[in-house]
Amino acid sequence: MIDIIRSDSRGAADRGWLKSRHTFSFADYHNPSMMSFAKLRVVNEDWIEAGQGFDTHPHQDMEIITYMIDGALEHKDNMGNGSVIRAGELQRMTAGTGIMHSEFNHSMDDEAHLLQIWILPEQNGLEPGYEQKLFPPEEKNNQWRLVGSRDGRDGSLTIHQDVNLYSTELDENAALDYEFDGQRRGFIQVVRGSVDIAGQTLVAGDAIMTRDEQTLRFSAIERSELLFFDMA
Repeated sequence: MIDIIRSDSRGAADRGWLKSRHTFSFADYHNPSMMSFAKLRVVNEDWIEAGQGFDTHPHQDMEIITYMIDGALEHKDNMGNGSVIRAGELQRMTAGTGIMHSEFNHSMDDEAHLLQIWILPEQNGLEPGYEQKLFPPEEKNNQWRLVGSRDGRDGSLTIHQDVNLYSTELDENAALDYEFDGQRRGFIQVVRGSVDIAGQTLVAGDAIMTRDEQTLRFSAIERSELLFFDMA
């Protein structure tokens, strides 16, 4: 079973300095039929104006992943971390018992474009934690690169949940299969470009949710970037 989520069907928010698209219910956007999928609670696509961002705010009992698409995001938290997350990098925060952090567009000239992802942890009350890593394009070119996993294997970020998170960048006309246990669920976000999945054309911002599938083929219509969640 495959459900398609078109980009323009997502919830929308415009604060002036921040424009967002919400796949699942978030903040003022409430859609009872789109509260979550498996352990995936939030997939927000954000565009942040130059020099703008989120003042210090709290999180608790959530695995938070930032996937930079374009630009750079400056991060500070009460764990002592201060960093800049650039395109191609991923950040994982385990909010656990509670964290405070801020996020600002690092540039005074260019917009920042990113995905913010929240995953429900396997248990509450975890010790807060932080990771950040660059995954170079050559590691993802026409192949799946594991970028997040429960055990942090193969140099991936550690996610405290039964989730395997993959990224790929496909050349035009390239095709890539994914085989997984039909008991698991899949969520695929098209980050850039356009791809054919199961006879359907998906473009940047579109996504699909899968259940009871064994094999999926992704055929790039143009150079494309995908993010794939394989979840219990």
